Amino acid sequence: MPSLDGTARPDRRSDPEPAATPLLHTAGDAPAESAAPPSSGPPAPGDGGGDGPGRLAHHGPGLAVVVVGVAVSYGLNRLVPAVSALTIAVLLGALARNTGLLGDRVLPGAKLATKKLLRTGVVLLGLQLALSQVLQLDPGVLLVVAVTVAGTFAGTMWLGRRMGIRPGTTLLVSTGFSICGASAAAAMDAVSDSDEEDLATGVALVTIFGSLAIVLLPLLQHPLGLSDTAFGVWSGASVHEVAQVVATASVAGPAALAVATVVKLTRVVLLAPLIAGYSIVRRRKGAADATGKRPPLVPLFVVGFIAMVAVRSSGVLPASVLTAAQTLTTLLLAGALFGLGTSVHLMSLIRTGARPVALGAGSTVLAGALSLAGILAFT
Repeated sequence: MPSLDGTARPDRRSDPEPAATPLLHTAGDAPAESAAPPSSGPPAPGDGGGDGPGRLAHHGPGLAVVVVGVAVSYGLNRLVPAVSALTIAVLLGALARNTGLLGDRVLPGAKLATKKLLRTGVVLLGLQLALSQVLQLDPGVLLVVAVTVAGTFAGTMWLGRRMGIRPGTTLLVSTGFSICGASAAAAMDAVSDSDEEDLATGVALVTIFGSLAIVLLPLLQHPLGLSDTAFGVWSGASVHEVAQVVATASVAGPAALAVATVVKLTRVVLLAPLIAGYSIVRRRKGAADATGKRPPLVPLFVVGFIAMVAVRSSGVLPASVLTAAQTLTTLLLAGALFGLGTSVHLMSLIRTGARPVALGAGSTVLAGALSLAGILAFT
């Protein structure tokens, strides 16, 4: 995903006139390198090249800030469990960067954390999913999940195109709202042409509309005549983040919470085929990344995710290991999203206007309506 990568910029003092300021200041905005022959000398300390002290000086400040950001995000999540640590992390990163608390020196390390921690976190996310849990669900509930995910993704993509919203924003909103919020959007961002503005918009919308669902869905349970179990299915099939699902379903009691959690994790299982399918479509269209390489047939981190699902489903790991892995997954993804937040320019989000908000509202209503219709029809 395009962002600051710490590469040296050419001297712009000789430019005839300055380039327009981008909404998001990323490494991709740097002008092409001059035709001057490259220096044969070793990279200077702190320029990000080579190993040892120079690399540490280049990435160390940003990595240290990410560690602090993760600790604060996780601590706040423990105090307010209804708010996802991932949501807190990306908001903290954006606020720290846009209020001037963080300088340019932290950006290379933060960018490195975003890239490395995200993919590792998505791989470990597979350890939260056991196929035996999924198979224990009623076939009608599985059909509700499949229809909701497919319909929400396709419907949001169509709506975004009709509204003239940026393709990257539309793709990430479609993925996040149909699967599992911020982590799904970030995983799709890793294999698409979207940028930090697209992902920041998607995460912001997940936060806004997932929070609204926590308040609104419990108010609709009894007017709609839903039992606690049916309400759990509705919560798990339609609400975006796992933490938001837990907060929504817990209002109806333990029975609703138990089924909501399993239904939500069943949606997460579909993250792998969705990303793999998108990557295959891009490859067939001949798309290439910034380096000119075609995207992989199936991204390696998706293969790792599937492998971890298989490990969890085998039952060989004790509960203590799974609990530790769940905490580690949260910390890794929080670190990735804090790093993302440091590259976000808040004014660019403000300038996106009302259309992305309308897209988020439409996608939320679509997910809620499809899942509710499925529950009434199939369960």
